[in-house]
Amino acid sequence: MNGKNGGKKAPKPKAVAILYNQNDQPAPKIGAGGEGFIAEQIIRIARENNVPFYRDGDLCEVLLQFEPDAIIPEELYEAVAKVLVFIYKANKDYPKQPENY
Repeated sequence: MNGKNGGKKAPKPKAVAILYNQNDQPAPKIGAGGEGFIAEQIIRIARENNVPFYRDGDLCEVLLQFEPDAIIPEELYEAVAKVLVFIYKANKDYPKQPENY
């Protein structure tokens, strides 16, 4: 067996971007989601833009079943609300960017 993990492949990264503007949208929606390279790109773009991360593997798996731009179903509102509260609180810790940033 070769490799650090006994020859097993490392799990592919997974990521989902949630979009929500309470002034323009009735509910949060999927912005993007994917595994492997796509997840790496979502994570890279989020880091470059100081977007906080919320880790919930189970929720990520469920949200990956939806296409981008899909409105998140009511059954998932409670779980997604926890993510949004986390993000809103984390954003308060970031310095405000100029309007034209």
